[in-house]
Amino acid sequence: MTSAAVQRTWENGSGGALVQTSATFTNYELAGNPFRTNTSPPFSVGVNCPNTANTCQNTEGEPAIRADKSGNFYGSSENVFCVIGGQCGGTFAWKSTDAGQHFTTLPLPDSVSNGTGPVGFSPAGGDTDLAVAPRKNSSGFYNVYVASLATTPPLANIYVSTSKNGGASWFLNPTGAAIPIDDREWIAADGASKVCVSYHAYATTNNLFVNCSYDGGTTFTQLANAFDINHPWHALYNNQIGNLALDPSNHLIYQVFSSIASAAEVTCLSCSTHVVWIAVSINGGMSFIDYPVYVNPDTTVSYGHQFVNVSVDQAGNVYVIYTDDHNMFYSFSRSFGQTWSGPFQINKTPSATAIFPWSSAGTAGALDVVWYGTDFYSAAHPDNYPNSAAWKVYFSQNLAALTPNSPWTQVAASGVIHYGGVCESGVACTGNRDLLDDFGIAASPTTGLATIIYTNDQFVNSTLEPATRRNSGSYVCNPSVSNSVDCSHTDIAVQTGGSTVNQKPHHFEVVAQDFEELDVSNDGGHSPHGEIDITNTGTVAIDKFDVGIGGLPWTLAWSSTAPLQPGQSIQGTSSTVPLGLVLTVGSIYPVTITATLADGTTETQTTNVIYSLGAGLGL
Repeated sequence: MTSAAVQRTWENGSGGALVQTSATFTNYELAGNPFRTNTSPPFSVGVNCPNTANTCQNTEGEPAIRADKSGNFYGSSENVFCVIGGQCGGTFAWKSTDAGQHFTTLPLPDSVSNGTGPVGFSPAGGDTDLAVAPRKNSSGFYNVYVASLATTPPLANIYVSTSKNGGASWFLNPTGAAIPIDDREWIAADGASKVCVSYHAYATTNNLFVNCSYDGGTTFTQLANAFDINHPWHALYNNQIGNLALDPSNHLIYQVFSSIASAAEVTCLSCSTHVVWIAVSINGGMSFIDYPVYVNPDTTVSYGHQFVNVSVDQAGNVYVIYTDDHNMFYSFSRSFGQTWSGPFQINKTPSATAIFPWSSAGTAGALDVVWYGTDFYSAAHPDNYPNSAAWKVYFSQNLAALTPNSPWTQVAASGVIHYGGVCESGVACTGNRDLLDDFGIAASPTTGLATIIYTNDQFVNSTLEPATRRNSGSYVCNPSVSNSVDCSHTDIAVQTGGSTVNQKPHHFEVVAQDFEELDVSNDGGHSPHGEIDITNTGTVAIDKFDVGIGGLPWTLAWSSTAPLQPGQSIQGTSSTVPLGLVLTVGSIYPVTITATLADGTTETQTTNVIYSLGAGLGL
């Protein structure tokens, strides 16, 4: 795929100049063939893609992708024959160590097939999601977590598989949910060994629970309802879940969903999920407070499509992406989810229709968004779109997303991946569900380049996308079943050019901030802990940093002495606050950081911190 380079320069909302150019991508298929049982190991494990051996074949769909801090990508996807065809080969997983240029098939996370039936069997594999720890474990690896719904029996619980060695092997916990009978789980990680899953618990009406583990997924002991005590009506089967995100800097947890606006709408037969909500936890997931992101005054509009999406940039700004079934919008928060700006439309011509959003945030104000889009538009539901509607993967980037109405650079990141209707009702679908319910994007923390993982139901049969075959050599996917589930497979689009979300226009970058109350005795006393991590991203040494909080000078103990050379990092901590600063858990405080450069010039940046409750973080 190629696109014209369109260059734009503007401020990112924090005073830095940014240059944005349109992205370019290349595409290829992954290896994960559940019909290949006569190889050792079976199921394409160990196959590196792309290659010229015609072995990059798979039958997976509805994938997820994340990147660790070293720049390795991990992807997972479910076998569509498990979901649609009544057979199950479990969840497949892949790893890239070269910035997405190649992916190798890992051992199956939820179980190696026991060899039953033509494609084997696994008791899990539905609705896969994936998370990567932001800190290394004691062995020097970032924990990788893959979550899948139980399929035998259906929805019985959530399988969480943990790899502590870079995907070489997995430990399986088949009871990741404290409350059984679950649907559409999401997973997110913090620290070296904290991981949380969220899910609908149908055994308790339609509550949305967040379960957390502090031992790398071995046990999930902490449970909280994402619906707070002021919004119990969310649970009355009138909400749709979105994904889960953890901010590794301040340890806040964000759970998005769509619902109605008030208890008065519970009996409103024409009211749909016209409100985008976010549940925020400032105490490590022990409790949540629900805030409205956007309330559409038209109560018939629904944002309950797959799926409302949340991501957090490196400065702690929060972004929520959502679609009304035709157009895609985003809102942003500089106040840790408490207040919001938006909505602002993302998609533009030729993507007249945009569904299935996902996002990945980078430095402050930098945001990548992907979706399935078509140039066809009708007021009808996309499930009823005609065969002339050609769907592609669209990618759009905004390096000034904290500026209202700032422009996006949009490109098609793939060729046609599907023609016709697309059903968005999950297991209740009666129309075409070849694309299933979601896909994903991640940006490399080292290069900033994006890698997209997506579903394609077209017969291609090229070197980069060979058609899947059985052991016997006969086709699973052939021209006669193109544009059907028999050809559904997982592809990669890797960014090869254009601007990235990790541009650093300042002399220094605040890469992490944390401001916690460690005294949980409720005796009125305070035991604050403050931390600021800074990297010199310029070309001149920095002699000193002066920091203020709430308009008052703040003395920090620094981890090293000046000068801070380009590329080096420093950490400032404090167990005290300036005299006169009133501390209240949940309050937001402005922080000013002034760097004095070796040449005598200065640069000042202003950020926000939230005074969170350290209890329950367990990090």
